[in-house]
Amino acid sequence: MYSSDTTKYLIQIHIEAEGVVEKPDVVGAIFGQTEGLLGEDLDLRDLQRTGRVGRIDVQITSKKGETKGEITIASSLDRAETAILAASLESIDRVGPCVARVKVGAIQDIRVSKRKKIVDRAKELLLDYFEEGTIDSNELLEDVRESIRIEKISIVGEDKVPAGPNVLESDAIIVVEGRADVINLLRFGIKNAVAVEGTNISQTIIDLCEKKTSTAFLDGDRGGELILRELLQVADIDFVAFSPRDKSVEDMSRKEIIKALRNKIPAEYVREQYSEEEESAEEKISDTRNVAHQAKEGPSEKINKKKGARRAEEQVAVRAPGTLNEHLASVKGKHIARFLTRDFTILREGRPEDIEKLLEEVDGNATGLILDGNVNQRLLDMLVGKGLEYVAARDYKGIIKRPLSIRLMKIA
Repeated sequence: MYSSDTTKYLIQIHIEAEGVVEKPDVVGAIFGQTEGLLGEDLDLRDLQRTGRVGRIDVQITSKKGETKGEITIASSLDRAETAILAASLESIDRVGPCVARVKVGAIQDIRVSKRKKIVDRAKELLLDYFEEGTIDSNELLEDVRESIRIEKISIVGEDKVPAGPNVLESDAIIVVEGRADVINLLRFGIKNAVAVEGTNISQTIIDLCEKKTSTAFLDGDRGGELILRELLQVADIDFVAFSPRDKSVEDMSRKEIIKALRNKIPAEYVREQYSEEEESAEEKISDTRNVAHQAKEGPSEKINKKKGARRAEEQVAVRAPGTLNEHLASVKGKHIARFLTRDFTILREGRPEDIEKLLEEVDGNATGLILDGNVNQRLLDMLVGKGLEYVAARDYKGIIKRPLSIRLMKIA
């Protein structure tokens, strides 16, 4: 249709004729009605003869007494000359005996298409032939930084436990399971991690937890849970961060690590959960024994035991909640807002709709809030401004910016 070596532009024209015409009729109308219109320099026949305009390609179809189609003309002229030639073709008003309408649809720059093909091919060549030898300065810098971080891993204490370089100087530490976890945290710039290296908690870890604010951050499997239970028993753990279930800390990405540490919760809350599980298991064993024993007891003994149990229940009901878990249970479903001190003493209590007034009354003495209601962004910002360390609520609505200084928990 056109020579790809010399063609610069393709003129694309739409034609409609009120009657049945054929290709020779269209070509004849193009030459006949443009002859002498633009002068000798832009005469279509001369332009074709000299190769500056290519062959005229006509594709038409006739249906129900009308003819429609497309005309394509290749041009090696410059942009202005090509535009004048295209405009002259719109002057055609008849094809043979039929009234016709001609409209330029587009003028395509062939060089743009060539450039696109060149770019696409260059991309393929770049991927196929330069992939192995590519040197990315950012990758080089990151590799060097990572090697420096890994080299900085050290050992602390007489037990020689693996640790980051800032463990001894930092006011807070992160207790992880093994050396690989410390290295992964170092990779993302977290330099205050220390590894327990097994289920036997060393004295070095116990001493560090006693002196510093400690966060347990262990694998989300059975082994991690067993280490966490022992840590809570023998060491002064302040917070617990949970990794995704069945995922190791050494395999976590930077985003996952930051999210897990941001959502850490007070260790006291986890201790209460473990205590409840143990008490529940003991109660089941005790209940089984009581059923067997009651079969041997007389009626009077059973009545006395029931009275004693009732008195014990009444005493428990009167006693004020002394742990975070007990406060959560007592507030749930009661439509209460309760501010607590660090030792879980009730500082202020009221209705959720009066929480702003209550917040003014606590005057910075509150450590946490338990709210049988929802927390929005405005209330969360106010709680952060008052220096609260945690909030437990029924739900969180419209939270866009989540501050790092406060821990958010849900009332289950």
